[in-house]
Amino acid sequence: MNKPQSNYRLPFMLVSSLFFLWGIANNLNGILIPHLRKALQLTNMQSTFVDTAVYLAYFSAAIPAGMILKKFGYKKGIITGLIVFSIGAFMFIPAANLRAYNIFLLGLFIIGCGLTILETAANPYASKLGDPATSTARLTLAQSFNGLAVFIAPVIGTVFILSGKEFNADELAAMSEVDKLAYLNGEAASVKMPYLSLGIFLLAIAVLFLVNKFPELKEDEGGKEEGSLSGALKQQHLVWAVIAQFFYVGAQVCVTSFFIRAAIAGGGVDEKTAGYYLSMYGILFMIGRFAGSAMMKWIAPNKLLSLYAIMCILLSVMAIKTDGQYVVIALGGLGFFMSIMFPTIFSLGIAGLKSNTKPGSSLLVMSIIGGAIFPVIMGNIIDRFGDDIQIGYLVPMICYAFVLYFGIKGYKPRSAS
Repeated sequence: MNKPQSNYRLPFMLVSSLFFLWGIANNLNGILIPHLRKALQLTNMQSTFVDTAVYLAYFSAAIPAGMILKKFGYKKGIITGLIVFSIGAFMFIPAANLRAYNIFLLGLFIIGCGLTILETAANPYASKLGDPATSTARLTLAQSFNGLAVFIAPVIGTVFILSGKEFNADELAAMSEVDKLAYLNGEAASVKMPYLSLGIFLLAIAVLFLVNKFPELKEDEGGKEEGSLSGALKQQHLVWAVIAQFFYVGAQVCVTSFFIRAAIAGGGVDEKTAGYYLSMYGILFMIGRFAGSAMMKWIAPNKLLSLYAIMCILLSVMAIKTDGQYVVIALGGLGFFMSIMFPTIFSLGIAGLKSNTKPGSSLLVMSIIGGAIFPVIMGNIIDRFGDDIQIGYLVPMICYAFVLYFGIKGYKPRSAS
């Protein structure tokens, strides 16, 4: 593995593009949840099944993804993930035509399976494409392109998916059946063009990976790769990283899933404006990623993670207790301070795993199941409290406390006795 660092530049650039692509898919969910709630007439809790489908796929496919990587390597794993991802995107066409929520959820589950393979491959691959001493900063840099997608995806969704039209139950009841059906069908159909375009683009990227050469990096243990899940789980810092990632992802998905509803209720804006506010959240998220990558040159990653977790707890209190535009400001601030959490927890979690890096990565990806669980809890709380969006932010506030513990103590590498 004594290759010139310049040999890793093109692979690192192309792998970084994957962070952007799965960021687009994941961050369109913040648009899909309020949109499908409207188009398919769902409750708050039912609308969060969008998150459940995607993150349940992460949990289900994580171990198979690790097995694929172990047998076929990073490159073939990435190509497989891109193809599966595209199939899920194409499923949105029949789902929209039939206005069938179950087909939407199936497409989202397939997308989640593709994303699982991609993330299981790309996160450790990006961290290893260079000097091990700068692996955390390098992974955070690659994840910054995911942050770019957090800004761009809501813009795409707001322009091409959200109509800005929403009728309450009384207004819908006053419509003729023909007008009501035309409205609901038009709302459902707006997702077709963005997801068709995404699917085609993903296949093009898969071809690009197929025709280019990439280094297949081995773990530094005599050229052997004999890692196992049981071996990875003996490392207590990995176990705490899995727990922290479980709660962090749950918090992030809660914030973005109900951002538009909170902006409408708290800021008194229309649906389109709320969508653009979500893109501003994305800008702050992206800035936070780049700023965090730079600050890690002077501040230890665990200390920066702890500081950001404290800020997220305080901003959650602000989102619950304040009114009007202060709610939107608090949610935007959460975007900035959550930005480094995923890559930092991931990198600290796989530190020192050696041959257990790939199974350890699979466990960290499995922990993303938190994104399937906590939004449903939050949606149920909101429904039970009379559609009070703000009270639901108690859920992410509690989640950040677990991230804080990991940054203070849980990150320390140590093996179980």
